[in-house]
Amino acid sequence: MTRNRKIYFLSIVVTITIGLVSRTEFISSFITDYFGDYLYAVLFFLIFGFLFIKAQSYKIFILTLLFCCGIEFLQLYQADWINFIRSYKASRLILGNNFQWNDIISYTFGAMTGYILEIQFYSKNHK
Repeated sequence: MTRNRKIYFLSIVVTITIGLVSRTEFISSFITDYFGDYLYAVLFFLIFGFLFIKAQSYKIFILTLLFCCGIEFLQLYQADWINFIRSYKASRLILGNNFQWNDIISYTFGAMTGYILEIQFYSKNHK
């Protein structure tokens, strides 16, 4: 399987847009707390799929889950220098600022969604 980078790029842009909108004050806190982290994993599934166009889908799934969970566990580290980096909104969106087990669940569902959608898309369009 070889992924189409144009489709992945467009999907990345759409996912980022939806994610940023989900973080606005007009959206309920449930969506902000869980949907944003879910989309974070979907986004990184798409990014890794874009970067590694020939990798098997399950490897992209594992990489996504390891990356997202790694970022989450990094939030347990609270040194001054990394907290300074987290003080900027853009880096806080990427690195987060406090560890929560619920985020691990959201990442798992997001990575699974990316995996399932990719398998469905490529099984339909490449028979």
